[in-house]
Amino acid sequence: MTRMQSQLGVIAIQVNGLKRDVPEGTTLEHLISLFHLQKKSIVIERNRQVVDKTAYAAILLKENDQIEIMHFVGGG
Repeated sequence: MTRMQSQLGVIAIQVNGLKRDVPEGTTLEHLISLFHLQKKSIVIERNRQVVDKTAYAAILLKENDQIEIMHFVGGG
């Protein structure tokens, strides 16, 4: 990310190992909606710490955060 992008309010994070640029001020809840995911069927780790679902709306993403999104898969 360039200095100019930072001034425009974009931050770089990693999601499941891939670099992503997101708007500054993005919360975990907003990130979920950007990926069209259902909160009830996922678990999120932020910087190797599992995040409680009730905190998703309050957690602002920061530059270089490492996010892992895990999906529940049913089976028999």
